[in-house]
Amino acid sequence: MLQDFLTGLQFLTRLKVSHQTNWSPEIFGRSVRYFPLIGAIIGLILVAVNLFLGKHLPPNVLAVILITTEIVITGGLHGDGLMDTADGIFSGRNRERMLEIMKDSRVGANGVMAFCLIVLLKWSLLMDMTPSHLTAALFIMPVVSRFAMVVGITCFPYARPDGMGKAFAQYAGKKALFVAAFLTGALVLLCATVFLAGKPALAALAAVLVFIVLFGNYVKGILGGLTGDTYGAITELSEVVVLFVFLIL
Repeated sequence: MLQDFLTGLQFLTRLKVSHQTNWSPEIFGRSVRYFPLIGAIIGLILVAVNLFLGKHLPPNVLAVILITTEIVITGGLHGDGLMDTADGIFSGRNRERMLEIMKDSRVGANGVMAFCLIVLLKWSLLMDMTPSHLTAALFIMPVVSRFAMVVGITCFPYARPDGMGKAFAQYAGKKALFVAAFLTGALVLLCATVFLAGKPALAALAAVLVFIVLFGNYVKGILGGLTGDTYGAITELSEVVVLFVFLIL
């Protein structure tokens, strides 16, 4: 169990806590169930940054630092997936060509615009959020968004015959979804208890579940399934959904 968790942690983040040489597809698949817990670690780091710097910096600077911190922690992994997804889906080509474009390491205009818009939107949402909601949102945002990734991996077909994301989709299984759902529920309850934000946390979880169903089916209709890049897009877009819910409640 610890090895599976560390595999997920070292894949989804830049936090290297052990020297790992075994990266088998089975371990990748088993690590999926711990994605919300990995999100909680990211959330705690963001909360710590907010608590340490929040009283000393203006909101606009703090928002930039928080966004940058998460990008540094994840190595820009999910942002890269968002850009590749935007380049492929909005290319106007056929399915096979879209998948080729998404696999290309180069970034096109659609990807750059999508990433810039997401960062700008996150900055605006963080800027306008009340301090009490901001702390809770920073914790629950990476938790729920990583759970959305688990839903995408376990509930939708994989669009490619091979690829990094194939290991997640092939070896995760429904058990990963159940474990991840339990962990997410426990972490949402923790957020409600510690940060007194039960209503927005539950609403954010519900909103993200609706989003993943809609977005997953939309991408499935275009590509025939999801890919590793669309998993990243799901994470980035789900974070925006969480922040928006916390802003309006």
